[in-house]
Amino acid sequence: MSAHRTRGRRTAGTAAVLGTALALTACASGADAPVGEPDTPDEPVELRMTVWTADEAQLGLFRSIADAYVAENPELVSGVTFETIPFDDYTTALTTQLAGGNAPDLAWVFESNAPEFVSSGALVDLRPVLEDTEGYAFDDLVPSALTLWEEGDGLYAYPFSTSPFAVFVNTDQISAAGQPDPADLVADGGWTFDAARDIAAATAKDSGKQGLVVRDFDYQTWENLATVWSGWQAAPWSADGTQCTFTEPAMVDALTWFHDAVFDDGAMPGPGTTADFFAGDAAMTITQISRASALDGSFGWDVVPLPAGPAGPQNVVGQAGVGVFAAGEHPDVAADFLAYFTNAENAERLAAYFPPPRQSLLDGETLGDANPLLSAEQLEAVVVDGVQDAVTKPAHRNFAQLSETVRAELDALWVPDADVEAVLADTCAAVTPLLED
Repeated sequence: MSAHRTRGRRTAGTAAVLGTALALTACASGADAPVGEPDTPDEPVELRMTVWTADEAQLGLFRSIADAYVAENPELVSGVTFETIPFDDYTTALTTQLAGGNAPDLAWVFESNAPEFVSSGALVDLRPVLEDTEGYAFDDLVPSALTLWEEGDGLYAYPFSTSPFAVFVNTDQISAAGQPDPADLVADGGWTFDAARDIAAATAKDSGKQGLVVRDFDYQTWENLATVWSGWQAAPWSADGTQCTFTEPAMVDALTWFHDAVFDDGAMPGPGTTADFFAGDAAMTITQISRASALDGSFGWDVVPLPAGPAGPQNVVGQAGVGVFAAGEHPDVAADFLAYFTNAENAERLAAYFPPPRQSLLDGETLGDANPLLSAEQLEAVVVDGVQDAVTKPAHRNFAQLSETVRAELDALWVPDADVEAVLADTCAAVTPLLED
């Protein structure tokens, strides 16, 4: 439990720093100034971009794109450094850099923090640069993928990864337990959360391992449960971010289902239990399709869309944006590099790990060329169809504060005899003052 408390302190620290850091960054930078074609600097500059991946294959791809940009623009840049910040500490470390006057030139931004970053004025408007860059094909970008990063006519980050959530299946474990193949249920229209729960419970009992894992939830990152409650068309707050909706019947039903699947059915691991699907510890996991790179061939597997809930099938995506900080030393050069990094050719290369927001690349055959582990049929069903009319994980301009408050309140839910309605009522009472009037 000490790790749980430590994470809580980190989140609270992020909440305390994020708003101030963004405000200071915006004020110090003249963020309203437009960014256009870069002027040639007195000498080539070094760009710095913060990311949370430490995957050497991904970083190698980034560096190869950056090296090509440097070769084509030696008068502008001498190099691009990709600075890895661990995922759990990412936003805290980034905001500390901002508050300390050490803003990176470019940075990845979580979708949950997008409204606060976008509305702060700390990021430059990328739309003019992307629209005016020859051959960029701005109109190829899927409009729904841009929404989270827009304010007014401006676009303040490029959604470099629009990664649908799906269910990875250990077909060996499920077959050994004599359970139905989820892919067959998808074909027959019977792939529901109830079916997934039943398969998970039976398989866990047979294997002695775990059933269905919501990856990276771990009873801390509650927003990942959006992959479940979306099947009930539930949400934590209203679309405009002003009203708490944890007490709405859909959310009560969804979290009651989840609670019972854990504590009554044994279909999901309980608090304190760690199970890594990709290490063979569980029959199924809900996670983003980009996690496929963790598969090592040690067991038979498949990937299928999220199950349908009472509200029918729903698509959920996680997004990450790349923004340019106005307080960075070279925002015009950084924006020009971002236009190169995300052009159609490089977006196709990046698609090996990060599903792109380009309509021209959203077909199973094209994605299959970049994702040899996945078949065109799997990619069509999970990625191409998965980004259509999808909802994102919860986001709010006060998310840093809201996240820690919700996590603390939901702790009372993760016990066998929890009163779900009462816990959710307390959650709304706690978060309502943090929501916008």
